[in-house]
Amino acid sequence: MRVLKEVSLKDLNFEKGGGILPVVAQDSDSGKVLTLAYVNREALEKTIMTGYAHYYRRSHGKVMMKGETSGNVQEVVDILVDCDNDALLYIVKPRGPACHLGEETCFHRRLKRGGL
Repeated sequence: MRVLKEVSLKDLNFEKGGGILPVVAQDSDSGKVLTLAYVNREALEKTIMTGYAHYYRRSHGKVMMKGETSGNVQEVVDILVDCDNDALLYIVKPRGPACHLGEETCFHRRLKRGGL
């Protein structure tokens, strides 16, 4: 197995995205992509501190733990950083559906082919 290079919080480029980074959450068992969300520094620090995914909810303008209201939490087992230090991948153990519509993944629809 390849050893991954470690980076620190100070290496992350929050400025590029206006203070937030995109985060893809991936199921640690199935490998399915569960959701795309965003973190600011506070959300990432809370994720690291608690071991549970916290996201910056742009629609609410605040940090919230995933599953705070639904109970569908995501336990974070690893955090990977992309090559530009401006996007993250959370490897998670989900407890319940990732999508607020009750679907296992937020990516449960397909774009129509042949005409937009």
